[in-house]
Amino acid sequence: MQPGARVALGMSGGVDSSVAARLLMDAGFDVVGVTCVFVDDENTCRAVEDARMVAERLGVPHVVKDCTDRFACAVVDPFVDEYAQGRTPSPCVACNRSCKIPSLVEAADGLGCRFVATGHYARIVRRGDRLAVARSAFAAKDQSYMLSMLSQEQLARLVLPLGSIAEGKARVRELAAQWGLPVASKSDSQDICFIQGSHLDFLADRGLVGDPGNIVTADGRVVGRHKGLHRYTIGQRKGLDIGGAPEPYYVVDKRAHGNELVVAFASGASIAGVLVSDLVWQGEHASRVLETLASGGSYACSVKLRYRQAAVACRATVPDAAMEPLPGETISKNAGFVSALEVVLDEPQATTAPGQYAVLYDGDAVVAAGVIEALRHEALPL
Repeated sequence: MQPGARVALGMSGGVDSSVAARLLMDAGFDVVGVTCVFVDDENTCRAVEDARMVAERLGVPHVVKDCTDRFACAVVDPFVDEYAQGRTPSPCVACNRSCKIPSLVEAADGLGCRFVATGHYARIVRRGDRLAVARSAFAAKDQSYMLSMLSQEQLARLVLPLGSIAEGKARVRELAAQWGLPVASKSDSQDICFIQGSHLDFLADRGLVGDPGNIVTADGRVVGRHKGLHRYTIGQRKGLDIGGAPEPYYVVDKRAHGNELVVAFASGASIAGVLVSDLVWQGEHASRVLETLASGGSYACSVKLRYRQAAVACRATVPDAAMEPLPGETISKNAGFVSALEVVLDEPQATTAPGQYAVLYDGDAVVAAGVIEALRHEALPL
């Protein structure tokens, strides 16, 4: 990206995007601030005003783009549907892929901007003739997981000014104060921007109440009753109201088809692997990985199963049924179609949940990412 290029920066009204704007300006880029409105509420109104004040302070144009309809269709509705199916979605990953970045690109095209930028803590690296998201220089704030489902077309337009700041958020706030930005001390935003209170209240407001059902062990033995599957999270221990057991039970599965909540003792609450679908591949080395997998081999790498969990060692293989022309990005014609991956962990790990994302890394760079469809448990103590 050459200095002088016009960049549409997503300005959320927070300190990260505000500092990103100044960094781009100092590097010689022509910045236009774009505030995408995803939810019509008081927090959004304050964010728009904060972004406007920052843009005025920096002397850059500022536009507001209404994205509420797209956000509802691409993020909120699927969020409710996933919970109704007994899954636990990760709306921020879905938003970046289907709403935030596409909305910025649309705004950029209308403003004559060649690139878009955000205040995410991650980097974009080139691997041969392809791009990949890579971990931030500041590991504690790394957000590469959140951008792991972006396409090559999206990555080619995206600039991430904060990804190389090794000192992380402390340095960003220091710069914001040094430059007199009015949001220097503003607190970080919440994880799910469209939910202000309890997610259960939010779901209930949208008609998801849930039916009571049985709590069972892996062999089908009934040990209690649940109040609706969407009220429970994989790995949950408290609030199950199961009496008479020699040790606490943990939630290990939610069977939507039978409205059953499956539990096990602690020794059975960890997982040995996950099945991953809706794959997106990044980086040139993904071609070699696909060829290895398609020929029946396995690929050693690391995987993050939740945003706030550390990456752990694993091996990825392809289930036989996944070598078909099913949804998923294929980058190597010789490799055929790979629509799903079986990710086997080197060591059992704390559980995750279907609906979350699994992100595979080769070193610091993302190789592939997809949605967790199923958990692989070892023999479950009953």
